[in-house]
Amino acid sequence: MQKSKTVKGLLAVSAVVAMFSTAGVQAQAPSGAAQTDAASQSASGAGLSAGDEKALKDMAQANINEIAAAKIALSKAQSSEVKAFAQQMVEDHGSALTKVQTVAQQKSVTLPTEPDAAHKAMAAQLEKQSGDAFDKLYMENAGTKDHQMVLSKLQSDAKMIKDPDVKALADAHTPVVEQHLKSAQQVIK
Repeated sequence: MQKSKTVKGLLAVSAVVAMFSTAGVQAQAPSGAAQTDAASQSASGAGLSAGDEKALKDMAQANINEIAAAKIALSKAQSSEVKAFAQQMVEDHGSALTKVQTVAQQKSVTLPTEPDAAHKAMAAQLEKQSGDAFDKLYMENAGTKDHQMVLSKLQSDAKMIKDPDVKALADAHTPVVEQHLKSAQQVIK
């Protein structure tokens, strides 16, 4: 008997909640032209502006480039400091790339999947080097130059980004890239 009253009570509460949530959805639903506009936006990158989509792709590309170079450094670096830096790059940029991929998937944006042409060329140069020459080339290019470029791009993109999810990614990446740049500069000294 007590169970029956409890079940009936839960059903009544559920019905009331369902009724209010349906009313809330109807009140929030866009109408007419707004509905058509929302549908066309979701079909093309979930309404991301071209700038926001580019920022997302740039973040993915930067992470892919860093991971690729760091993996070469893990196998070829002579200095334990350079190897430790490379390991940190694989971990941090791997984590960042996963976050970028998650947002891109939500926004229906197709991201790059391999290093760009400039970084493929740098990888070829790195493969030809060994010892101190390798360590120096890796730290100057992937360590400092790339992080300076990415930091500059993140800071300029962040001012233009409109989508809150893409903006949050840029804002979260910036201090990490700043720290990587400082670490790289200390390793080079």
